[in-house]
Amino acid sequence: MATPPIPGLPRRALITGASRGIGQATALALAQAGYDVALVGRSLERLEPILADVEGYGVMARAYAIDLVDLPPLAEHLAQAMADFGPFSVLINNAGMGYTGALATMPLEHWQQVMDLNLTSVFQCIQAALPILRQVGGGTIVNVASVAARAAFADWGAYTVSKAGLVALSRVLAVEERPYGVRVVTVSPGAVNTPIWDTETVQADFDRSQMLTPDVVAQAILSTVLLPPQAVIEDLTLMPAGGAL
Repeated sequence: MATPPIPGLPRRALITGASRGIGQATALALAQAGYDVALVGRSLERLEPILADVEGYGVMARAYAIDLVDLPPLAEHLAQAMADFGPFSVLINNAGMGYTGALATMPLEHWQQVMDLNLTSVFQCIQAALPILRQVGGGTIVNVASVAARAAFADWGAYTVSKAGLVALSRVLAVEERPYGVRVVTVSPGAVNTPIWDTETVQADFDRSQMLTPDVVAQAILSTVLLPPQAVIEDLTLMPAGGAL
């Protein structure tokens, strides 16, 4: 069984967007590595099957239905979930949405929705988790961004800006939290074959067979968590072997 990233820290992780895709795969990868897991998603019904799969690895799991885009009560809901789950040393900020649309005609409410979920909710999760991570003596925060943060794709403006903001947030956070033993990792995958491509807010036609799989991204995330305490992968870019689609 894999050793924890920093000796003495609780082998426990909280993952947002855990009901499908990268979040689901990461929950299973961490459970297989011996981590208790807290699953955060909008629907308990969707989380329950993953909960059972996680518990099948002999670890403890909890599921919390929290709508991360509903910002006014978010801090309270996160605090309640984290208090119920107990001390943890790993936070995976994976929840997010895709959106396609030209900047010139994008409704303000659509722009705000993307920013609220992809960036501001991550900020809220970080603020809720930091007192716990500092109390336990450190840990790892993994923010799932995208290669879009560093490239320009037409009609992906809101998504690109939100992920670029997430990269900047991670860099500042890494500097601020280093004295407390908290490592901050940004994982930026290329195209991943997840249900994001089936959502109403994304209009794109790519060959999904050439994309990364959620399991591959999950293993990359796990590898950053399991690094010894003397090292950190601050930025990890993961691309399909065939390149950008």
